[in-house]
Amino acid sequence: MDSQCRVAVDIGGTFTDIVLLSDDGRAATRKVPSTPGNYADGVIDGVTRLLTDLGRASESVVDLLHACTVATNAILEHKGARTALITTKGFRDILTMRRIRVPRLYDPMFVKPEPLVPRNLCLEVEERLDHKGQVIRPLSRPDVHTAIARICAADVQAVAVMFLHSYANPAHEREVGAMLAEALPDHFISLSVDVLPELREYERASTTVINAYVGPPVKSYLDSLRAQLSRAGIPARLQVMLSSGGILDCQAVTRWPAQIVESGPAAGVIGAARLGRLAGYQNLITLDMGGTTAKASIIENSQISMTDEYEVGGAVSLSAELTKGGGYPLRIPAIDISEVGAGGGSLVWLDPAKAIKVGPASAGAVPGPACYDTGNDEPTVTDANVVLGYLNQSALAGGTVPLRPERSYRAIETKIAAPLGRGLMETAYGVHTIADANMMHAVKTVTTYRGRDPRDFDLFAFGGNGGVHAVSLARLLQIRRVLIPPAAGVFSAVGLLFANVEATATQAILAKTAELSLTRLEQGYRQLELRVAELMGYPADHVRYVRLMDMRYGGQASELVVAVPAGPITADALKAVEDRFELEHERRRGHRLTGNYGFELVNLRVRGVVDSTGASARPGPAAFTGTASGKAEAVRAAYFGPTIGALKTPVLPGRHGLQGAARAGPLIVEDYDGTTVVPPDCHARLDAIGNIVIDLGGAP
Repeated sequence: MDSQCRVAVDIGGTFTDIVLLSDDGRAATRKVPSTPGNYADGVIDGVTRLLTDLGRASESVVDLLHACTVATNAILEHKGARTALITTKGFRDILTMRRIRVPRLYDPMFVKPEPLVPRNLCLEVEERLDHKGQVIRPLSRPDVHTAIARICAADVQAVAVMFLHSYANPAHEREVGAMLAEALPDHFISLSVDVLPELREYERASTTVINAYVGPPVKSYLDSLRAQLSRAGIPARLQVMLSSGGILDCQAVTRWPAQIVESGPAAGVIGAARLGRLAGYQNLITLDMGGTTAKASIIENSQISMTDEYEVGGAVSLSAELTKGGGYPLRIPAIDISEVGAGGGSLVWLDPAKAIKVGPASAGAVPGPACYDTGNDEPTVTDANVVLGYLNQSALAGGTVPLRPERSYRAIETKIAAPLGRGLMETAYGVHTIADANMMHAVKTVTTYRGRDPRDFDLFAFGGNGGVHAVSLARLLQIRRVLIPPAAGVFSAVGLLFANVEATATQAILAKTAELSLTRLEQGYRQLELRVAELMGYPADHVRYVRLMDMRYGGQASELVVAVPAGPITADALKAVEDRFELEHERRRGHRLTGNYGFELVNLRVRGVVDSTGASARPGPAAFTGTASGKAEAVRAAYFGPTIGALKTPVLPGRHGLQGAARAGPLIVEDYDGTTVVPPDCHARLDAIGNIVIDLGGAP
């Protein structure tokens, strides 16, 4: 009988990455093309192929851990469910009016994104509460019935409900939710008191609408995946990665699908934090460059950076306070990740002034880059890297994706180089450099805009294209060391294997800390802990709780999330929270206001954590070492810019060639799932757990 195993699957825009971890600690990986028509097809095909190749029975898979882009794509492509919003009379235009902020202050051409709910489906009902939850105007049931009739006539699939001050008294929203459930049993209903029971009506409305908008496509996808797993004879428990870095049962996810909008990027950061601790690297900038996008985050003192609000659907998905306004606010706990449209499949084009642009549009998995020879003649970043000699000239992913490099040469030459009157290599290097510049913006969003200096961090790069661009990007940021982890091309799937089961609950409680009742605080946290345990489906005493506070100075309009010391709430614990808040305020905003305004508590927050597996079922340092391929070292020409030109560059068939003393660049390392480029004036070596460590600027 086969030993048990866990399988992790991460769907990207171009490839679906799969990792199988046996209970003896050994791992195997696969990359298969994503299937945009139905992403579940690619998952099932890849998993069954991997099981067959390893000679394992489908019944041996006990857990399938999943990170997917279904929710993200629904927003980016505006292909979510047709959604209606029911709100308090007088607030019909809340999604259109938004906030005053714009991402580019001096850009008169900026256009706000279209609301996910059209104005004719923003429906008002008579009701009103004050900020303490007291009823000013009772709920008008005739208005609700009128709204339901309009919803029925408009072919709506999902309904969001957001009333003013419902966080203080959920009665009106609950009543409307019950009426909707009775009248529209097949519709997806999303109440703000379930999704986000907090202050700020616009952010609450936006988050609730996003939850409704992505609800039907996420449910349809997960239901399809579960059905296909059953037909394939795979009895695995299906768990999905959340934006916060935890995993949760798929049934809970279908109720609150907004939690998985940043599912895939979160998994990679979780893996980076774990491997960073194992290897002794405490301060990391993570770079996940795949086929469609590049994502950046920071790990500081081995701690992942979290946020409680970010934006999706703009040119950049981010949480930076200085550049908000270009997307749709999503106020849920999430790993602080910035994302830009710069991946291997990003299309390269010329604007009217004949400046080279990269992305955000992508060739994706279908048709893919020009060199895939599957119907695309437009150049991509991958085509530029083929021309430069950085990528294998015959195939990628261990030979599973054949290439025709002459199509890359033709696409770059005819579409970009010839119109500019420039040489082919010079143009391809320019494309590579512009892609780096786009990614530099993502990195600065999570560092410079947070009061962090990138030079204080090492760059931890993964994804199918992370190793190709990591060193050139590090040079732009003046970072001195780059790390490329084992299984870098499927590393987000690896990160799933490190994740815990998690859930978060919040409660609005606006008050000055000097006037707070410690008993009230303790009772509030206890209630949230019970709610979290219920969400997770675990007994309360099986869950480890992390208590947090959303705090600000009196009179401020925004707050920071601060950890609360473990144990019961005491005066000393509250003082420690205030001190932590001031430290973080000074770090992120450059100053303190000590003693001038006092402190305000805005929300209580509890995150519940359950170790999803025993330590023995998680990958250890040797899980992905694999074996040497047996292929001989080769040489090919690679171009490193106009100053250096093209050089004969050794090509290693896997990172095993770096065992022993550090090797000087230029050097190219071709692993099964990704390529690493080591330019001249750099040295590369393997550390104790198999990371490629690249020291920039000479000998290590």
